[in-house]
Amino acid sequence: MDARRIEWASLSRYRGVLMGIAIIMIVLFHVALPRSSAFFGLKRMGNMGVDIFFFLSGIGLWFAWTKRPEVLHFYRRRLLRILPAWLLASTAFYLPDYLGPRRFSSSLPDLIGDITVNWDFWIHDELTFWYIPATLMLYLWAPWFMRLVMRNRWWSLLPVLMMAWCVAVQYLPPVHHTVGHIEIFWSRVPIFFIGIVAGQWVKEQYALPRAALPVVAVTALLTLALCIALEQTAHGRFPIFLERMLYIPLTLAATLWLCHYLHCLPQRVAAALSFVGGISLEIYLLHCHFILKYIEPLALGYWPTALLCLAITIPLAWLIHQLLNVVIKLLRL
Repeated sequence: MDARRIEWASLSRYRGVLMGIAIIMIVLFHVALPRSSAFFGLKRMGNMGVDIFFFLSGIGLWFAWTKRPEVLHFYRRRLLRILPAWLLASTAFYLPDYLGPRRFSSSLPDLIGDITVNWDFWIHDELTFWYIPATLMLYLWAPWFMRLVMRNRWWSLLPVLMMAWCVAVQYLPPVHHTVGHIEIFWSRVPIFFIGIVAGQWVKEQYALPRAALPVVAVTALLTLALCIALEQTAHGRFPIFLERMLYIPLTLAATLWLCHYLHCLPQRVAAALSFVGGISLEIYLLHCHFILKYIEPLALGYWPTALLCLAITIPLAWLIHQLLNVVIKLLRL
């Protein structure tokens, strides 16, 4: 690594570490904390972990696509990674609910839709596992965007129009009434496709001169400070879409800035974060609705609750990851 430059390739080099950081941010975000806490605004920034995931996912997809640009192969690889863990978690969550109180799945077709693609997210913004249907939809669109970019790189500017679409979703009544209930999805679409565009720069090993580092740092710090201030002082009094638009420059600047210094991280810490990043899907599916919901009633306090949740979730996530790898290998046979 050249300390004199900001290397886009470092986003690939430290991808596992960044994913580990992102999933820990998401777990911390889901742990309840009173609004009166001085940490509340910063804790809410864990929401940005989702944007980091989508950004890094886009980068990884560009590498996968340029290696073998076949749509069916692309879909198969993505589904094999997501569906086994998702179907296990969704069945464990929705089936008992259907057999009991039916708070989520009101009928057998509804149950099947929830277990397979979490269709209640698209119908009425049921957010239990919203990241999964959102990811599947983005994976469905990704090959066609990458085909466009490979034919004409000017299509790389399309995420700018996606940001304009987000404004329309929030503020144009006909659009808002039709698809505004899934704003949480639309506002994450631009960063995913920006990730795909950035995948080109990562693969081609583009670099910014060291003189750009202060600009990157200022961008990260100012957007972070603004988001924290909004959450700390005005939470619930502004459209969350506005903050999610700030996540776009914040995600870009913060990941580049972090990567420039991650080589200073102790090797064991980097390895631990990479390990956590490697099982981030399983951690996401497990932590909130299978573990945290049983810990929070104990009223242990924010940090003990968060640490206990991570201590229980990570080993279980690793075990499930290992078992599912065996299943995936059998399916590939």
